[in-house]
Amino acid sequence: MDILQGKHRPIELLRFAGLFLWFIAGIPLLLMYQIFPKPLEPTPYTAWFLLQGLFGMMYWNLVQYLPERASISHRILYLSILTGSALGISAVSQTLLGGILLLIVSVVLPWMLSITLAVSWLILQNILLAGTVMRIPDMTFSDATLGASLFLGISLFAFMSSVVALRQNAARDELRKVNSELRATQALLEENTRIAERVRIARELHDLVGHHLTALTLNLEVVTHLVDGKVLGHVQQAHSLAKLLLADVREVVSEMREGDKVNLAEALHTLVGGVPKPIIHLDLPAEEVMTEPQRAQVLLRCVQEMITNSVRHANARNMWIRLSITRGGLAMSARDDGIGTRKITAGNGLNGMSERLKHLGGKLELESEPGAGFALHAWLPREA
Repeated sequence: MDILQGKHRPIELLRFAGLFLWFIAGIPLLLMYQIFPKPLEPTPYTAWFLLQGLFGMMYWNLVQYLPERASISHRILYLSILTGSALGISAVSQTLLGGILLLIVSVVLPWMLSITLAVSWLILQNILLAGTVMRIPDMTFSDATLGASLFLGISLFAFMSSVVALRQNAARDELRKVNSELRATQALLEENTRIAERVRIARELHDLVGHHLTALTLNLEVVTHLVDGKVLGHVQQAHSLAKLLLADVREVVSEMREGDKVNLAEALHTLVGGVPKPIIHLDLPAEEVMTEPQRAQVLLRCVQEMITNSVRHANARNMWIRLSITRGGLAMSARDDGIGTRKITAGNGLNGMSERLKHLGGKLELESEPGAGFALHAWLPREA
């Protein structure tokens, strides 16, 4: 399946396969006078030609532009034109060629409608095909029923194959998304482990080595007042070395504690790298964005929730994520080009984001308008 798909999405492969079948169904139109013993009159021939062209144009537009963002009314309109064109071709050509085009409609139905509505559409279009075929001269009831039943069986097979492909595609996209989230979480977990070990070592240096060096320095300070001569010189030198060593230990401890941050920009790249849709455009600062692991985790959860909402509810094609360092803290905004909404109803995901941000002293703002997409603005203050 992966070898066959290559760089093309399943919907693109579906488009090319459907166009090939549409071309095959149009061969009798091109070879009218060589195939048919009684060629059609100019008027039916012209109608056939126009219906064939209309079907191909509507199918191309439907598969290329509509599946991701069109409303249900637009999808039904396009499917109605496709089905009507196919039935019209059978009527004017007085053949079963329209049934071949209905096979194309059967394949795209699961991508456009819910399963219940798609099955109903499939059965209805084949009933209409049977009625159209029965009106063909010299076509008996048994022949019409047999032909329509044959196309119904093939249509069901094509329909179910498309359902399986659609579900596999959805499962693959979900797996890629979850995998990217796991890799981002794993990266943060590794950073947390590294930071925890650095903090532990820093504490040990500070509490043990630092304590003993401080005691040694104090004792050497006392000794300098009790000795004289050459011994005093050595004691003073030892006292200076002890003080220098204590300063070095404190500097190392400070540096180790300053390194307890993670690169949020890198974590964002890891998170969005495996998201198949929408297409995510990152706008990140030129320098590294270092922050505490807990704060990075909160902002990553905001991005994850935004991506999930865009896929499930907004039908967005693109998403823009911007991360910036402000004077007062860290700001992140995400917006998509989805359908938007007039009234924002906060669910568990949005409420959870708001609670996490408030816990760290931050805030969350939401914006949306019908046709203008959905926008999220998160802000966190600087670390204490």
